[in-house]
Amino acid sequence: MTEPDVRFLEAFVNWLKSLPADAELVAEAVRNSELSEGNRRPLAAALNYLFKSLDLIDDGIEGLGFLDDAFVLRLAVAQAGQGAPSNLEVLAQGAELIDEFLGTELSARMGQYVHALGTSVVRGRSVDAILSDETVREELLAELAGWASRYEKPIFTADPKNLVKLRAFLAAKLPA
Repeated sequence: MTEPDVRFLEAFVNWLKSLPADAELVAEAVRNSELSEGNRRPLAAALNYLFKSLDLIDDGIEGLGFLDDAFVLRLAVAQAGQGAPSNLEVLAQGAELIDEFLGTELSARMGQYVHALGTSVVRGRSVDAILSDETVREELLAELAGWASRYEKPIFTADPKNLVKLRAFLAAKLPA
């Protein structure tokens, strides 16, 4: 196993463990009305993505399905930019590892996909509604809290074959 594979696998296992807590950190930022809409938009889109029924990798697939969620959270925090709260910095740093893992072309496609989530509607909730309507926002955040309390870390073995599968799923599903 190569040194980068070891780093990717260790990080991805940890991201699966911390996914509910990471999502709750992002939720705090979405709730923070002192942040600009530009900073909150990618974060709200990432939280909404967690409930998308047809996401990049089905959540039930071999522990891989929640990794796309972890990737989306990290890339969204990175896209939120400088105004994002400092407690999200560790998530933004994960975007660098994702870029390294995916390589230039696939990373660009993933970044475009995450950016485009800002216009998506999931379960009848648009990102605009999440940002502008407190009732819609609180419904999303309550749903998120329930999801986080039920989340069970999937089995994801530190096998380089899982990295190959993950790249293959993303290459097949990300728009070109």
